[in-house]
Amino acid sequence: MTVITVIGLGEAGRLIGEGLARNGARVRGHDPFVSLPDTPIVQHSALDDALAGTEIVISLVGPASAHEVAARVLPLLPASAVYADLNTLSPAEKSELGALAADAGVPFADVAVMAPVPRAGSRTPLVAAGSGAEAFTAKLSALGTPVRAVSGNAGDAAARKLLRSVFMKGLAALIIESLDAASAAGAAEELRDQIAAEFGENGRDLVDRLVEGTRLHAGRRVHEMEAATAYLDELDVEHPMTEATLSHLRRLSA
Repeated sequence: MTVITVIGLGEAGRLIGEGLARNGARVRGHDPFVSLPDTPIVQHSALDDALAGTEIVISLVGPASAHEVAARVLPLLPASAVYADLNTLSPAEKSELGALAADAGVPFADVAVMAPVPRAGSRTPLVAAGSGAEAFTAKLSALGTPVRAVSGNAGDAAARKLLRSVFMKGLAALIIESLDAASAAGAAEELRDQIAAEFGENGRDLVDRLVEGTRLHAGRRVHEMEAATAYLDELDVEHPMTEATLSHLRRLSA
């Protein structure tokens, strides 16, 4: 039985951890700020206890804490474990975590979450890169998680997520602006139906998710689009649409 430790038991950590446990893994959790009732995740208040005998560590602590948590956890792990960072970070930040793991002698997986976790839990599509990508992919694929290893270079998975975010977050911003204008003109429902029809059978659900999710998580997505903008700068690609999306998210979060 695969032993997995989830660090960070917010919504994404809880859903992924519970899904992995239901699919046959022994899942431990550590989060000093969260206590989950009625869960298959075995919670440990002491980090050492949560990490004892683990094969995979999943970090879902948020971008601001990702480096600090990695610095605490990596020295406690054996070389047989894989440290997987699932936080939304820039390619450069994931590369830095990869170097930190290499110094500790621990395989590292830069893992990008490629769809909203509440929709599918542990069956959310993932992309992995880095020295531990293949091992991470093998372990989680066996537990029903659709994960694909793309390279041995930490940062490559993060890059793919940011490229997707340029489209998805930009699309959400455009839909919200269109619907706000339609609402002011007294035609919100008519336009919502027209937009939904362009996306096919499940178009209405997609529109609702994009609108509601963007308004709810605007603050968190500001960091994501700042990272996307910086990455497009590295690629020397002009990005007026992404700049507009970032400005839109900053307004919403304010």
